[in-house]
Amino acid sequence: MLSQFTPSSTLPTADLAKARGFYENTLGLTLLREGMGGVYYACGDGQVFVYESQYAGTNKATALSFDVPLADFDAEVERLRASGVSFQTFDMDGLEWNDGVASMGESVKSVWFSDPDGNILNVSAGEM
Repeated sequence: MLSQFTPSSTLPTADLAKARGFYENTLGLTLLREGMGGVYYACGDGQVFVYESQYAGTNKATALSFDVPLADFDAEVERLRASGVSFQTFDMDGLEWNDGVASMGESVKSVWFSDPDGNILNVSAGEM
């Protein structure tokens, strides 16, 4: 069954060079390899494939989420801010916003932001 395998996320880009700058320099992802019109990055036990596509930026929902331990969340958010990442906010029942960070009580925190193509990325800690 597929549940025993680690999935690989795929994200489209209109400009691979620009996307590489964002994923490698801004987010600090580690390049695994190049091929098939894109690049593969190591992320925990999985990987992310960023590839050139005419459909880049058409998804208006969260495309990729990173789960981080709650103890590491604030430091990761500050690292992203220092790299120039701006966080998005939106209306959703149960979320409380503080400086771009959504929380639900003390044990759940999340931020959302976009890559250069408008793909929406998320960093979350805790369980919703």
